[in-house]
Amino acid sequence: MKFGGTSVGKPQRMQQVATLVTKDDERKIVVLSALSGTTNALVEISESLANRDRSAAKEQIEALQQHYRNFVLELLQEAETREKANVILNEHFEFLTIILKISFSQALNKDILAQGELLSTKLFCIYLEEKKIGHVLLPALDFMTIDSYDEPQVGTIKVKLAQLLNKHKDKNIFVTQGYISRNAKGEVDNLKRGGSDYSASLIAAAINASVCEIWTDIDGMHNNDPRVVEKTKAIEQLSFDEAAELAYFGAKILHPASIWPAQFFNVPVRLLNTLEPDAKGTLITEVAGSVGVKAVAAKDNITAIRIKSSRMLLAYGFLRKVFEVFEKHRTSIDMITTSEVAVSVTIDDDVHLPEILKELEAFGSVEMDTNQTIVSIVGNEIAETKDVMKKIFDAIEPIPVRMVSYGGSKHNVSLLIARNYKEQTLKLLNNGLFGL
Repeated sequence: MKFGGTSVGKPQRMQQVATLVTKDDERKIVVLSALSGTTNALVEISESLANRDRSAAKEQIEALQQHYRNFVLELLQEAETREKANVILNEHFEFLTIILKISFSQALNKDILAQGELLSTKLFCIYLEEKKIGHVLLPALDFMTIDSYDEPQVGTIKVKLAQLLNKHKDKNIFVTQGYISRNAKGEVDNLKRGGSDYSASLIAAAINASVCEIWTDIDGMHNNDPRVVEKTKAIEQLSFDEAAELAYFGAKILHPASIWPAQFFNVPVRLLNTLEPDAKGTLITEVAGSVGVKAVAAKDNITAIRIKSSRMLLAYGFLRKVFEVFEKHRTSIDMITTSEVAVSVTIDDDVHLPEILKELEAFGSVEMDTNQTIVSIVGNEIAETKDVMKKIFDAIEPIPVRMVSYGGSKHNVSLLIARNYKEQTLKLLNNGLFGL
């Protein structure tokens, strides 16, 4: 059971989480994010230290400490447990105060960012203690490991976690941190992509859980972006492939990295709402549940690159050479279209863009469009569903489309458009595909 920042961001919410995790006697691992707003505050502290603005960092640390003191006063009622909580706060904020005197480094930055999850889990355990609820705190830094490529080591996680759980066979509730891990050097690090969702999926896979529940403040994955489109509805069931496509192409409720461990080990995933615990939410399994279009998602900050070469038609190995440029710079490609004289690709990571463009110029003329958006229409076997393409293009008739990806997956049709057409496109598709 994973609970996000908003699910534990207020004392009342954290108390509600305790109610949810004790509703039955089933053995469970509870994965917590940092309290909402904490990670952003820690990032600001890190940035102030990186900029050598120690006075700003000191103010930010004091403000965050006061926030936590107020949180403890509301969360806990007994003097004894409040005292224990304040000892924990003092330990963590003493660490943050000490680093004001230390020269900043990336390793120190990761130590700073880990404080949020360490605090939320320890405070939650003290609340469980106050309520006399049996539990064990499992430090994620004792089992969650990543290799030198920042990839989780599932085999190692599985072995270490099993050893820890076997020490407490009489307990049903285990509490651990999301997001944080140790790297190949044994230093404190984090899972970056997907954060706590990724942690939950990896843990579920490692223990072969009956289900991986992701609790947020929305009732499952919706058929469109509720921040842009007024009328949306939760999707009852998705296949892992559909969910991965939606997450990858912009559905904010779930990070794409967090799908694969559950999919690989075939652990069902449920997306549930802490505020409406009885709502059905979304079930993600191997089975799609139904055929046809299920949802639309949009991914911003896309860069489109077009390489045009008259030699391309006759050039054996041309595409391999193009892809090797992106591989060399560890930059993944989202979409690709080809013609006899040109190839167009899209990327969402422009860190190495100048070097990539320079190397691609060896193959022909290179054009680039920034500030693009990929809109993806996702469903089960939609590439084979009658009239889907007609409905899509009838709906978005006034929108200029830069690229189309169709047939690469049975579950996805993707369109590349300029970012300024995004809201209009999502609304038109909501009406054209769902009648909403």
